[in-house]
Amino acid sequence: MRRMMIAVAVSALVLLPGRLTAQDHAHADDKVGTVSFPVSCNAEAQQRMNGAVAMLHSFWFPEARKAFESVAQADPACGMAHWGVALTHFGNPIAGGAGAQGQAAGWAAAQQAMATGANSPRDRAYIEAVATLFRDHDKSANRTRMLAYERAMKTIVDQNPNDTEAKVFHGVIMVANASPTDMTFAQQKKAAEILTALYKEQPNHPGLAHYIIHAFDSPQLAQFAIDAARQYAAIAPAAPHALHMPSHTFTRLGYWDESIKTNRRAADTEPSQGGKAHPMDYMVYAYLQQGRDAAALEVIQELGGNTSGEYIAGSVGGYNALAMPARYALEREDWAAARALSVGTGPASAVAVRRFARGLGAARSGDVATAKSEALELQKLAAGLKAENDAYWAIAVDAQYMAVSAWVAHLEGRHQDALRLAGEAADTEDKVEKHAVTPGPLVPARELYGDILMIHNQPANALVAYQETLKREPNRFRTIYGAAKAAKAAGQMDVARRYYGDLVKLLDASSERAALSEAKAFLAQK
Repeated sequence: MRRMMIAVAVSALVLLPGRLTAQDHAHADDKVGTVSFPVSCNAEAQQRMNGAVAMLHSFWFPEARKAFESVAQADPACGMAHWGVALTHFGNPIAGGAGAQGQAAGWAAAQQAMATGANSPRDRAYIEAVATLFRDHDKSANRTRMLAYERAMKTIVDQNPNDTEAKVFHGVIMVANASPTDMTFAQQKKAAEILTALYKEQPNHPGLAHYIIHAFDSPQLAQFAIDAARQYAAIAPAAPHALHMPSHTFTRLGYWDESIKTNRRAADTEPSQGGKAHPMDYMVYAYLQQGRDAAALEVIQELGGNTSGEYIAGSVGGYNALAMPARYALEREDWAAARALSVGTGPASAVAVRRFARGLGAARSGDVATAKSEALELQKLAAGLKAENDAYWAIAVDAQYMAVSAWVAHLEGRHQDALRLAGEAADTEDKVEKHAVTPGPLVPARELYGDILMIHNQPANALVAYQETLKREPNRFRTIYGAAKAAKAAGQMDVARRYYGDLVKLLDASSERAALSEAKAFLAQK
C-alpha cells in the first residue's frame, strides 16, 4: 500500500501548475480539453465525437448531448453517437446516476445504439456496455447496474490494452462504485494510480483531471489532487462543472478563497438554475467558514430555490438548494431560523437535510416536541434508505437521527443517554466519507458531540471531539471556535491561544461574528 501511494503521489506531483500553454488550448475543441476517441464512423462524425466526449468527461451533459446528436447527423450509421447520448442521460455516476426519467431516456438511446450498430468489435463492446448500464432500469437499482457496467468496461480494457479512453471510463466508474464504508479508499487509490499515469501523458485531457479530483476527494488524499485541481479549470474553461470541480479539493483542504473563486466562475458560466445549485452550495459553505454571512445570503437569494434545468447531482435531487438555507441557519447558530425551515420535497437524502436542520434547531431552541417529531421523521427516512440498500445515505441519515435524538434526550434530562447518542452519531457518521454532492455535513456529528460535552461540563473531552472533527473538516469555523472555548475551559491556555489565533486568520476582517472579537480579546491578554 505504501509503495502504491508513493507512486500515486509522484504521479500527481510531477504535474506542476502552469504546464498548459496557449498553444494547447488553441487545439482544444471549444475550450473543453483534448480527447481522442476513435470510432468506426466517417471523418466528420469522428471530429465531432472527440469534442462530445470531452464535454461528457466534464459532466457538461446538455451540451454533450447536442454534440452527440450532431455526430448522428454527420453519420446516421454511427451507433456510437447514441452510446454517447445514453451516457449523458445517466448523468453523474459519482452522484449515483440519474433518476427514473433519465434512466428511461438513457435506455431508449442505448437501444437506438444497438439498433444502429457499429463497424468494429471495440465500438460494439462500448455499446453493449452502455446497454448493461441501463437494461432493466425499472427493475434493478442504479448501483447494481453500475457494478455490471464496471465489469463490462474492465473487459473492454483487457481486450483493448491501448485504448486510453476505455481506461478513463473504467477509472471513473471504479471511483463511483467504491464502497462508501471503505475508509482506506482502496478502490479510489487503484483508480487514481491508473488515471495519474495517463495524465502525465495527456495533461490537457479533461476527464483525467476531473476523475483524479474525485478519486482523491477525502481529507487524507486531497493533497494528491491539488495540481489537477489547479489545472482543470484551465483545461476546460467552457464547461461549468470543470470550473466547479477544483473546489472539491479546496474544500477538503480548507482553502476557502480558492473555493469561492472557482465556484463563482462555475455558477456564472452555468445557464441552468439546477446546474448552478451545486457550485453555489459549495460557495455558501466557504463563505460561512470565513464569517462572510452577507455574501453567503446573497448567493442563496441569487438561486432563490429555483432548480429548473438539468441537475448535476443526478438522482440526489435538489439536495444543494435545500442545504444552502439550512447551512446558513445552522452555521450561524440561528436555531429559530433552522426550526422554521420548510421541509421541502425530493428524495429521502435531500428531505433529510431540512428534517435534520429543523430538529436540531428545535432542540437548541428548547422545543422538545418539534425536535422529537423531526427525529422520528429522520428515523423513518433512514429506515427507508436502508430498505433500498442505499449504502451511503442510510448511514448518513441514521447519524442525523441519532444526533437530534441526543439533544432531545438532553432536553428531557436523560443526560447519559444524550452523551451516548451523540457519541454513537459521531461514530456512525465516521463510517463514511462525505458524498460528492455536498461540501460537508450540515453540522458534523462529532462537532455536535463536542457541543453537548461542553454543555455537560466535559471540556477536555469536548476538545478531543473538536480536534478529531478538524481531521475530516479542516479549517472549519464552528469546530475551531469550539476547540478554542473547550481548551480555555479545560485550562489549556496555550492550546486555546492557538485556536483563537486560527480563528483570527480564518474569519474575514469585516465579519460580524462575535467569535472574532472574542478571539482578539483573548489574544490581547498577557
